[in-house]
Amino acid sequence: MTVGDWLTARTPAPPSPLAERLHAALGARMSEGSSGTYDVVLEAAESLLADLIALGCAQRDCALDLLAVDALVTYAFEAAAESPETLAARATKAMVEIARLAVPSSIA
Repeated sequence: MTVGDWLTARTPAPPSPLAERLHAALGARMSEGSSGTYDVVLEAAESLLADLIALGCAQRDCALDLLAVDALVTYAFEAAAESPETLAARATKAMVEIARLAVPSSIA
């Protein structure tokens, strides 16, 4: 099973425009093995969010991308829940990494 297979198996399925944006954000990593789904999906969310922050994009015209970030983080934690013993550590690390994106690079 691949990351793409894992994502396609989620129910309910996201609306088509969102599904297309998720697939675009994941790109070639959709074909990676599903054992790394949490990492792949969270990294895609962080990358997309970093791009949005860099562009200063928080308006309505970026809504689909913002929804994609939210969906990717949600899916990452759905994947993480498959290994509950790692969930707390993963959540803490994700919060730190995502919060770090909001810090201007001149400060970080």
